[in-house]
Amino acid sequence: MTDQSAAVRGTVAAEDHHLEADAIGVTEDTIIGMAASAPAASVGLTIAALAAGTAYGSGPIIILTAIPMLIIANAYRKLNMWNANCGASFEWVGKAINPYLGFLTGWLMVAAYVLGTLSGVEVLAPSVLSVFGSNSTATWGNIGIATALALIMVAIAVLGIKLTARTQVGMAMVEYLILIGFAIAGLVFVLSHHHGTYPITSGWASPTGVGGHGSATAGFLIAVFMFTGWDGAVYVNEETQRRRINPGRAVLIAVALLTVVYFVATVGLQGVVSPSALQANAANAPVYIAQVMGGTGWAKVMALSITLSAIASTGAGIVVTARIVMDMANRRVLPPSLGIVNRRFSTPVLASVVVGLLVVALTWIYLLATSVQNAFDDVVAITGLLFSLFYILTALATMAYYRRRLLARPKDGIMLGVLPLAASVFLAWIIIKSLLNAPGSQRWSMLGIVLAGVVLMFVARFVLRSPFFQIRRETGGLEDAAEA
Repeated sequence: MTDQSAAVRGTVAAEDHHLEADAIGVTEDTIIGMAASAPAASVGLTIAALAAGTAYGSGPIIILTAIPMLIIANAYRKLNMWNANCGASFEWVGKAINPYLGFLTGWLMVAAYVLGTLSGVEVLAPSVLSVFGSNSTATWGNIGIATALALIMVAIAVLGIKLTARTQVGMAMVEYLILIGFAIAGLVFVLSHHHGTYPITSGWASPTGVGGHGSATAGFLIAVFMFTGWDGAVYVNEETQRRRINPGRAVLIAVALLTVVYFVATVGLQGVVSPSALQANAANAPVYIAQVMGGTGWAKVMALSITLSAIASTGAGIVVTARIVMDMANRRVLPPSLGIVNRRFSTPVLASVVVGLLVVALTWIYLLATSVQNAFDDVVAITGLLFSLFYILTALATMAYYRRRLLARPKDGIMLGVLPLAASVFLAWIIIKSLLNAPGSQRWSMLGIVLAGVVLMFVARFVLRSPFFQIRRETGGLEDAAEA
């Protein structure tokens, strides 16, 4: 069992200053992971498409999608017990498989979280404006609100993980209470046979939906996107109590809770209005549903939930991306200055500011340059695929690190080999199906991101001369498997 110290990572500045150890517990860590998935915002973006694609078989699809996600989360748990640092999969893949593949994994992580955070910022302003009944299409109003809220979340990220955790918990309590409350009310609304509702039938319990007219494949493509982001709980492991144990528990709990939230919210809300009305209002379906149930006032309450979800996702995205960048910088595959931890706040201030400003700058470009909005949309649309790629690599790293145990014990062979491989195959199938169905622009966007990572890898190897590419491959022994 090894532990990657700051001294080994390679920057003098980072040797003297560290992230605040034992600052948060497993509850706060779980909330951060859930916030990165943005539950209310994800439901808002997907409920209409999921209902249409599955013919209202959304519930079973969500539960089935949770199974491979739990398997991958368990892979994170096992690898975190071996090597608990905020680089996570970047380090694990690099050490267990190959450092070059480890760098590309780290790049996919950064790209996925930056784009995921950008997508959250894009819906911030319209959500805020809808709460106050203002014009959600006002360009400068959108820019001002998105910029202000993003900068506030950067400031919170800089001031410390404890403040971040308290902020996330406060927003989560309100967000989930509103979302689940409306879902339960919606279920009662449907069961009471209110005019205009879509009745619950046995088809709701089938992956192919009502009358077998749904597509499980279409449902899986959407559901995987909904779940991505729970791994955010691992990237604050150096600041979590019992850093080898609690972050692994947090990701498992986060996936389990997200399953409950998504199942209850989707099933509870999708039948409140007719299928045609749901699809006609797909862009703001939860707000429209709340308005149907209780009028304009309740619609604003639902809009508040989505707003808090987007804000929390933005804050979590900045925090976890900064820590991934920090670890990569300490390995000198990114500029070493990004790895400096501020002595006063015990946070990677420069990395947090750079990530935050990058998101703000991309938001300005998106909102002002209408000619590039389609290109941005194509890039953001593949965010879920980027997550799926490094989830696969993490599962493979689990198999590689514990490879000596796969045939030694049947239980290890199943838990450390068969299940991670099956989850990887499922996610690989999702990626292939998504790319086959995607427009050419999205396929080119995916290729462009991967090729950009290859270019940056050569820069890290030959310009920054990172020693990371000379690290030796590691494997777990008997004690590692037993402890895991």
